[in-house]
Parts: sequence; C-alpha cells; structure tokens
Amino acid sequence: MMNHFDYLNSINIKKDDIMIDDLAEKAYSSWMVNRGLSYFHDTIGIANQMNINHTIPARMQYDFLNNMVRKRKRFSKWFKAEKVGNLELIKEYYGYSNPRAKEVLSLISKEHLDHIKQKLSKGGKKAR
Repeated sequence: MMNHFDYLNSINIKKDDIMIDDLAEKAYSSWMVNRGLSYFHDTIGIANQMNINHTIPARMQYDFLNNMVRKRKRFSKWFKAEKVGNLELIKEYYGYSNPRAKEVLSLISKEHLDHIKQKLSKGGKKAR
C-alpha cells in the first residue's frame, strides 16, 4: 500500500504514474501531498490551487500535480507539534483540552504531578 511520500516522490522526482488501480487512488491523501508541496517556493502556488479545488477527484489532482510540478529533488523536515511533558496526564486526570491543560500545567507543583501519576498508574511493565 502506498503512502503520501510515494506520491510526493512520484510527483517531484520520478514523474511516473503510480496510481494504477482503485486502491492506489483511495490511498492518495490530497491534503498530505499538498502539505508536502507547500514547503517549497516553486510549488506552494500549485498546492494552494489544489487546496482551493479539493472537490476534484483524486486521480485528476494527481495528474495535475504530476504534470505541473517540475522535476526536482525536494526534501524538507516536516513540522510536528511539540510534545509537552505531563500534558497527557493533566488531560486525562481533569478531562481538559490541549489549550486548557497547557495553561494549568504551569500552575501544578511537582508533588501534585507525582500524585496524579500515582492515581493514574495502571501498573504493568511500562508504568508511568
């Protein structure tokens, strides 16, 4: 099964048609492909056009990108959300959302965090 990196390599480097059947078409994630193309100054406009026209079938989007993007090696580090330590504990213990848990995290003492860890501990080999 193909992932979005296979499609990005096909569009950017190889220029071959890898969308050969219905399964490959279903595996195509236009949002992820457009996100991968949006990191570069020469493909951001094309990715934006595909985001505007997101209702176009996957096959047509792939063909458009495969024909419009010039062949070039494009590699970048994907942005990922930073992990905040103990945020999951606070979210589970109090039932807070991410923004609310980040606000509360600075107010909680180390001793109270240890108490929360102890209360939420489920045992086993990978105990918190």
